Amino acid sequence: MKVALVLGSGGARGLAHIGVIRWLQEQNIEVGAVSGSSIGALVGGAFAAGELDQLEAWARELDKLALLKLLDISWQKTGLVKGHKLQKTLKKLLGDQTIDTLPISFTAVATDIQQQKEVWLRKGSLADAIRASISLPLFFTPFEVNHVPLIDGGVLNPVPIAPVFGEGCDRIVAVSLSGESQNQLTHHPVNENAKAKKQADWVSAIYQKVRGLFVSDASQSVEWGPYEIADLAFDSMQNTIARQKLAAYPPDDKLEIASDACGMLEFDRAQEMIDLGYKQAQNQLAHLLASQQV
Repeated sequence: MKVALVLGSGGARGLAHIGVIRWLQEQNIEVGAVSGSSIGALVGGAFAAGELDQLEAWARELDKLALLKLLDISWQKTGLVKGHKLQKTLKKLLGDQTIDTLPISFTAVATDIQQQKEVWLRKGSLADAIRASISLPLFFTPFEVNHVPLIDGGVLNPVPIAPVFGEGCDRIVAVSLSGESQNQLTHHPVNENAKAKKQADWVSAIYQKVRGLFVSDASQSVEWGPYEIADLAFDSMQNTIARQKLAAYPPDDKLEIASDACGMLEFDRAQEMIDLGYKQAQNQLAHLLASQQV
C-alpha cells in the first residue's frame, strides 16, 4: 500500500507531523506523495528530501532563546520578521535541493495575496518554497517566488488535499491540526483568562522583545497586543477553513491534532508535539495496518 500524505498548517502543533511520519515508517507504510501548507510544508519537504532526521534533531533542541536568535527584525509594515536567518537555517538543514528532483513527489502550498489564490510550488528551490509557505501574515514578511510575493499557505488552504490527486497512491491520509479542542474533548471547565494567558505568553515573549508589548500580571486580566490578537485570529480562521476543506474533499483517512494542543509559536515544545503525533497516529490510523495485510 502506498499513501499520499497531506500535512496541515497550524504553527508549532505541526511538529506532530514528525511523529505521524515516524509511525508510518515503523509500520512500513510507503509514502508516495506529500503536500503541505506552512509547517506542513516544512516537515513534508524535509521528509520528501530525506532530511527529516536533521529537522527533528534541530527542532528537539529549540528553546525560547534559540528561537529569538532566529528573529531578524524587519521594522517594515509588511511583517515583523524578515526571515533571512530562518532561510539560512533551512538551507543548512535541507541543502540546495530542488523540488522536482526529490525522491518523493512534493507540493508546498502558499498564497498569492494580490491575486487572492493559492499557489502550488512543485519545482525550484525547496528552501524557498518552504519559506514562502510559512510566511505567517504580519509576523513574517512575504517571500517572493518568480517575482510574486507569497504568504502562508494556511490562509486559503490549511489542509491541501487537491495537490495529491492523481499521484497514483492507494489512499490519501490527511493530518489536520484543527481538531476539536482538548478542553471540549475532556469536558473540563476552563478558566478563560488562564487559557488565554497560556496561549499569549510565548507570543508576547517575542513581541515584547521587539515592540515593547507586555502581558499583564497573572493576577490580572489578560491584555493582548495587536500581534497576539492577529495570531489568535489567524489560528481561528484557518481552523474553520480546514474543517470546511475536509468536509468538501474528505480524504480516505483523517488524523486530527487538537487545535489547542499548543500555541502557534510554542516551538520549544517539540518533544511533546512529536510524541503526540506518534500517539495519535497509533490511535487514529491503526486500521491502515489491516489494509496493509490484505
